[in-house]
Amino acid sequence: MKKTLLIMVALLLVLSLAACGSSKEGEGAAGGSKTISILTPYLSSVTTNEMVESLKKQAEEKGWKTSVIDTKGDVGQLASRMEDVISSKTGAIVLVSTDPNQLKSQIQKAKKKDIPVFGCDSGFIEGMTMNATSDNKEMSKMISEYLFKTMGAKGNLVVLTHRPHPGVLARTVQLDEMLKENSGITKVTEQQVEVPGPIENSRKQMESLLLSNKQEGAITAVWAGWDEPAIGAAQAIEAAGRKDIIVTGIDGNSQAVEMIKKGSPLVATVKQNFTGMTEIVVKQIDLVFQGKPVEGTELYAPATLITK
Repeated sequence: MKKTLLIMVALLLVLSLAACGSSKEGEGAAGGSKTISILTPYLSSVTTNEMVESLKKQAEEKGWKTSVIDTKGDVGQLASRMEDVISSKTGAIVLVSTDPNQLKSQIQKAKKKDIPVFGCDSGFIEGMTMNATSDNKEMSKMISEYLFKTMGAKGNLVVLTHRPHPGVLARTVQLDEMLKENSGITKVTEQQVEVPGPIENSRKQMESLLLSNKQEGAITAVWAGWDEPAIGAAQAIEAAGRKDIIVTGIDGNSQAVEMIKKGSPLVATVKQNFTGMTEIVVKQIDLVFQGKPVEGTELYAPATLITK
């Protein structure tokens, strides 16, 4: 009797261990019950919000939980909140539209804790797993060449940018390089657009510039580092009745595309594939959760020039 009881207990123990092993294996393979922490200082941006929503949707389809943190332009607070999610032992961190150089310490802490850090429309630095974005230099080249050609390779250029954003910085640096080779075009001013509220802020900035440059030809064109300041600038130009100034942007958001169609001062943009970026990131997270290597540290989603 005792022998039979011992055999039954042993069988139950084996079955119990097998079940535990199966459960853990399933979690590792599919990433089930994992939590993805999505961090950004720019959730108010149309395109950033689009990416965050896409990441959430795809994560839910994978069975992962998501936690979204927005610090409303405060990068210092973003570092603090990233410390929090590292302490909570999150499954993975995704930085959206964020300069990782401002989070070097936190990225290294995450690495030591074996928490992979991914970028979506951000930059890539040592310690991160990978970043998915557009080729910002190529997009800047694409839109700048179109703008310079439309200007007839001469005139006065206003630049609206936001250098703290890694993608916008790369575009602006590329523009600077191209201006060195186009001596007929003069950059009359470069202005930092404040975020949140880039449309309203750029509209006010452009209104001031128009008041101080009333004569025709004082401003030939506005190069904006992304669509929202391009929209704000175009609104101000249109409201002032100025027909002599054109504007370009980058992103291809729906409002910008509509303005191009309607013949506003906004004449061109480059459409980024933001959903494509999130799909790349989710695929790489899934690979990491399966114990596989990522396909690259900097992966690009293709972009397209849009004109009337």
